[in-house]
Amino acid sequence: MKPFKLFLWLFAFAMVIVSCSNPEQGGTDNKTNTDAKAADAAAKDDFVWQTEQFADLKIIRYQVPGYDRLSSKQKELTYYLTQAGLAGRDIMYDQNYRHNLEIRDMLESIYTTYSGDKTISDWKNFETYLKRIWFSNGIHHHYSNNKFEPEFTIPYFKHLLEDTGVECRKEIMEVMFDPTIDAKKVNQDASKGLVESSAVNFYGPDVTTAEAEAYFASIMKKGERNPISYGLNSRLVKKDGKIVEETYSAQGLYADAIKEIIFWLRKAESVAENDKQAAAFRNLIAFYETGDLKKWDTYNINWVNTTEGDIDYINGFVEVYNDPLGYTGSYETIVQIKDFEASERMKVLMDNAQWFESNSPFMDEHKKEEVKGILYNVVNVVGEAGDASPSTPIGVNLPNANWIRVAHGSKSVSLGNIVSAYDEASGSGMLDEFAHDEEEIERTKKHSALAGKLHTAMHEVIGHASGKLEEGVGTPKETVKEYASTLEEGRADLVALYFLLDPKMVELGLMESLEVGKAEYDSYIRNGMMMQLQRLDLGDDIEEAHMRNRAWVSHWVYEKGEADSVIVKVERNGKTFLDVRDYEKLRSLFGDLLQEVQRIKSQGDYEAAKALVEGYGVKVDPTLHQEVLDRAEKLGIAPYGGFINPLLTPVTNDAGEITDVTVSYPDDFTEQMLYYSKNHSFLVKKSENE
Repeated sequence: MKPFKLFLWLFAFAMVIVSCSNPEQGGTDNKTNTDAKAADAAAKDDFVWQTEQFADLKIIRYQVPGYDRLSSKQKELTYYLTQAGLAGRDIMYDQNYRHNLEIRDMLESIYTTYSGDKTISDWKNFETYLKRIWFSNGIHHHYSNNKFEPEFTIPYFKHLLEDTGVECRKEIMEVMFDPTIDAKKVNQDASKGLVESSAVNFYGPDVTTAEAEAYFASIMKKGERNPISYGLNSRLVKKDGKIVEETYSAQGLYADAIKEIIFWLRKAESVAENDKQAAAFRNLIAFYETGDLKKWDTYNINWVNTTEGDIDYINGFVEVYNDPLGYTGSYETIVQIKDFEASERMKVLMDNAQWFESNSPFMDEHKKEEVKGILYNVVNVVGEAGDASPSTPIGVNLPNANWIRVAHGSKSVSLGNIVSAYDEASGSGMLDEFAHDEEEIERTKKHSALAGKLHTAMHEVIGHASGKLEEGVGTPKETVKEYASTLEEGRADLVALYFLLDPKMVELGLMESLEVGKAEYDSYIRNGMMMQLQRLDLGDDIEEAHMRNRAWVSHWVYEKGEADSVIVKVERNGKTFLDVRDYEKLRSLFGDLLQEVQRIKSQGDYEAAKALVEGYGVKVDPTLHQEVLDRAEKLGIAPYGGFINPLLTPVTNDAGEITDVTVSYPDDFTEQMLYYSKNHSFLVKKSENE
């Protein structure tokens, strides 16, 4: 097979796991493998991918190809890891907003006990409100950060309370129905006070931005070569007039949930695939027990060097996008099994990482002399929780600590079965509506699946692992502050975009022709300048880091290339279309912007970061926005998707020992959310303390 055909096969929708190891360790012989692939394909044909749609959300299911080919011990390990993840589910709710758990539990009590008329619109609106809270882990939208406004009335809600005997405190009633109270989970408008105007529960309600920044500045040691991730696992509160940290640990904040996480991690350690994996579990447990961020670093070094075994996971306080100051990590877990064939093909990117770094458009002083330790795998997700569920990423690159990445490397994964499920559940309606012409539509249909997956791979493997800071420059969260997250995501996108039109990609066998890169250019510009506006209410600014980076990248290159008609806005039959007319010049513009973004990050240029993001990535043309909303509404396609997780069920012998674990695929989102609340709630409800 030619390399290109191998790569296409890698990215076929029916991703499967094939191991060359002993069958006792989860591998299979050729006949069994062929039969298993046939079974996977057959199961896929009859599978219902999308189960329902409400508000701006659609609910999707995903399969776990190859799970039955794991050994019994490996299955046992995945079960323990998913249980550990779910044990911390309530942490994410409370991190998102201090009243979320009380509101969720109150609404669930109403939902499960109300005996009145459930056919009327008020009840349907109540049900939708609760589903939106489940989807977003709280009362604020998972992407726009805006608070949900109930579409049922206060009198009707009081009727529900009276009918069920459920109590609602006055403060909670006001929070739910007054749109001005804690209206934005994460606010990125510094003029309003990043902390003061953000409802996220990383800071006490009386803590100010100035106080938080002064506190972090006071505890940081300037010039540290290996700085800990200050503030990653704590909440800042004011006690006796002083700012103090409430640390997440088995002895501190969220102790009840964290103790349960530790319980399941100890079980995972007992069936670890190898000594390195077991050591990583022990270090993660030590971190959870103490909250010591040095132990977190030790764990991350151990984890990133654990490259053997078929099972991997993400567990901890990870991404800082929900913190307006970029310090505190949201609780997140993903349990995954390797897709061996797909991951083996991705070795070509890892093996050529230094070539990409050396040939990037960065200034020479911002290039790494030696790219170390990049590990990229395509994986199939077994279960998710916290910030990764129900809405999930499709690619992950960790750890986030820059010094660990430089000294020890990083792991990048593409969530293969999640990408596949999105593809299976999607249609061509938005493409047909917003693409400029038939040529663009045909190119997208032919190449977009591969183009999108290559973009994700390049973004994670090469993008996040590239570049370096200048000597003595602080970390981005210290220097470019609230713009750090969107700059990093945009930088990784730009790395992918720049190289997707490089002949080297064809030479390496990663794609057959540069038409793949052109398809991604079309899609990126179309989404960044128009289609993603479907996700915003009219009049809203762009707040979310990834949406911002797609906007500022797209609008910057559009403006800089306008004189040369690199991208042209075309008006036809009252509709706006975007036509990329010079792909090579567009690539050059992506390179220019990439060099500048790397310079901003490497030198810690806050003013330049602010000018770029605020100038190109925040404000929305209201006329174009209204047009996009009108066109999208006619299609009836929800802009956001999230997932029902598979259910892992242990099979035990007479002694209570797990001998097998079965996987099944629930199809009722509400049922799964209520099941999680009943079986995986370990935090004391706030209402019980008051």
